[in-house]
Amino acid sequence: MDGQYLLYTIQSAIHPELRRVVVGQLPACTLPSAKTRIFWYFLLMLQPLANAAHPIPRGRRRLAAVLREAGDLVRLDDVVSALAVTRAAAAKLLSRWTQQGWLRRVGPGTYAPTPLDAIDSEQVLPDPWVLVPALYAPAYVGGWTAAEHWDLTEQIFRPLVVMTTRTIHTKTPTHHGTPFLLRHMHPRKLFGTKVVWRSRTRVLASDVHRTLVDMLDDPGVGGGAQHVADCVGAYLSHADRDDDALLGYVVTLGNGTVFKRLGFLAEQMGESALANACADRITGGYAKLDPELACTKPLSRWRLRLPPHWLAVPERG
Repeated sequence: MDGQYLLYTIQSAIHPELRRVVVGQLPACTLPSAKTRIFWYFLLMLQPLANAAHPIPRGRRRLAAVLREAGDLVRLDDVVSALAVTRAAAAKLLSRWTQQGWLRRVGPGTYAPTPLDAIDSEQVLPDPWVLVPALYAPAYVGGWTAAEHWDLTEQIFRPLVVMTTRTIHTKTPTHHGTPFLLRHMHPRKLFGTKVVWRSRTRVLASDVHRTLVDMLDDPGVGGGAQHVADCVGAYLSHADRDDDALLGYVVTLGNGTVFKRLGFLAEQMGESALANACADRITGGYAKLDPELACTKPLSRWRLRLPPHWLAVPERG
């Protein structure tokens, strides 16, 4: 097999797109080595078999290549990297795959693959946690959602609580069938988190101490004062309980009302050391135990106003 015949064989038999690349790489009037000739011979002989073995449409094969690299969600850069195409071409592919129903747009420039059993469903993602870094980073999963994750509660809340430094236009959006509850925070308050892997996505969640502090800071993300009290009780029996870390987080957060709420609940539960540590740090002025409730019952020791019919705090299990 001489150089001219090899070049002719490549031009006539290889896939048209690959042919242009290969022919452009062959130096003119160069006779390939024996190993190179054998390689191209078997490549060309097996090409028809390879085509027959892959009846899947080319678009589907390209999407599969992208999904292997991208993970749970697909972005423009994933397509560019996986297929070695321009950003303009990648944008067209994403648009085409979305029109064909293979992908579903879940956010700006972010798409999720559509399972066959979810083509007619609003919800295409089995785990909505994977949306958090794509839609709201810098952010973390917190509140009652993190409380469920760290076993501070057995109660199930459907909305997914997200604490984000991004500007929030609506506090209760819904993404593909999953309701979210958003809270804006200053970037300096982004601390006390842990990495949680959900499928192939790295998601930040508040650690067990920060979870409790956030719910005491804003009982609304903890399901209300009564449920927050239950979570405090669970924390005090938790294997990861660390009063020093907990108090340190409250100091870093900078909201003295948290010391009032935590001290009051700790005292009700017989935790005198923790209650006294909080009492040493309370600030002036009265605060509501739960801002969402009518709190008209003053408690001077903790400078709190309680609901008239505040329920007794259950004993820890």
